[in-house]
Amino acid sequence: MNLRCIGIDHQSSSLEVRELLAFSPQQTAEALTAWLGQQPDIEAVLLSTCNRTEFYFASETNEIPEIETAVKFLFSQKQGPEKGFTLASHIFSLAGLDAVKHLFSVASGLDSMVLGEVQILSQVKAAYQTADGIGTVGAILHTVFQAAFNTAKQIAAQTELHRHRVSIPSIAVSDFASQIFEVFEGKKICVFGAGEMGQETVRYLIENGAKSLTVLNRSRERAEQLAAQFNGRTADWNLRFDELKNADMLISTTGASEPVLTLADYRKIEPLRNGKPLFILDLSVPRDIDKEIANCSGVYLYSIDDLQEVCLRNRLQRDKEIPKAVSIVERSADELLQRFNHRNSGKVIERLREKLSQIQAQELERLFHKLPELSEKEREEISYAFQRFAGKFLHQPLETLRDASREETPFKLLDALARLFRLREF
Repeated sequence: MNLRCIGIDHQSSSLEVRELLAFSPQQTAEALTAWLGQQPDIEAVLLSTCNRTEFYFASETNEIPEIETAVKFLFSQKQGPEKGFTLASHIFSLAGLDAVKHLFSVASGLDSMVLGEVQILSQVKAAYQTADGIGTVGAILHTVFQAAFNTAKQIAAQTELHRHRVSIPSIAVSDFASQIFEVFEGKKICVFGAGEMGQETVRYLIENGAKSLTVLNRSRERAEQLAAQFNGRTADWNLRFDELKNADMLISTTGASEPVLTLADYRKIEPLRNGKPLFILDLSVPRDIDKEIANCSGVYLYSIDDLQEVCLRNRLQRDKEIPKAVSIVERSADELLQRFNHRNSGKVIERLREKLSQIQAQELERLFHKLPELSEKEREEISYAFQRFAGKFLHQPLETLRDASREETPFKLLDALARLFRLREF
């Protein structure tokens, strides 16, 4: 399978590293458009969430780029620090079946910081749809990603991994915010951002008693839509600092490329808060909130990586479901691999049969031309003998090829057969 995945995630790198290679939806679209211009024959999907940035690329008929080429491409799209920084050392690379299993695990929530997280599936689907809309999805990635979606559905249906709804917002609200506030009723809560993460966070806050809610977003319309769902209010984005003067809690999920609240910004409103504690939950990558604000008096600032310990406890409670889910991933990946290999083997077998059939027809024509006295029955017997010979001659090699198609790497045999008989590329 001519497929590779490179990337960074929460297991291999810190938040400081991940935010250097984080792509917003617009940046993702721009990167894929650039890839299409540079590598028009190479399929690609770019997945970027708060916990990972992963680049999948594949080709059915062409050699895929080297790892270094793909890494440099990602760096160039982020104007990343190729020199003077060891970001490259955090990049992982997976090929073929390993890349497939990884994608299946990601889509199923098995590789998430919060084991069994449901939001990741919609994020993977969005990444696929973006790439498909731009035109960087072909036969391979279409098949692989559809299989990933089906695998995630199987795991949700056949295991209890998702029995209780889990997500980063749910863990953040129930474990972190609850440590600061015994109850949310009466607390003034600001939410920066009206995307999916913001919506889910608001939902958990309301379920836990929050009532005084203000949503701020660059698009006022989206802020109003979100606030209307939960009987909240909105304010203009440029008034966000005024809203923080009396806030008890700030949930920030904008996905902006630069901080939306800097230390200098907070210093201006800090005297107006009169020492009132402020709980800040920054769920964005790159971070929305300047990390230095955590040093300000009365501020409790938590980021994505601060969720690690709580997520680990959550994972331990669900560990018993992991083997069952992993088994589904393994089986689904093996089935997909066999489909690809069978298809490739079938192409070679078909072309080999075509070539032998052409040679057989040419030789029969030559023979019958030299022996015009042969009767029709004799001609039929000779033709039948040629066919039996070709069938018996090919039987064992083709059986070996079919057996190899069930393995991970039958391509050496396919390549040898194609070269030996000078078949067209498959």
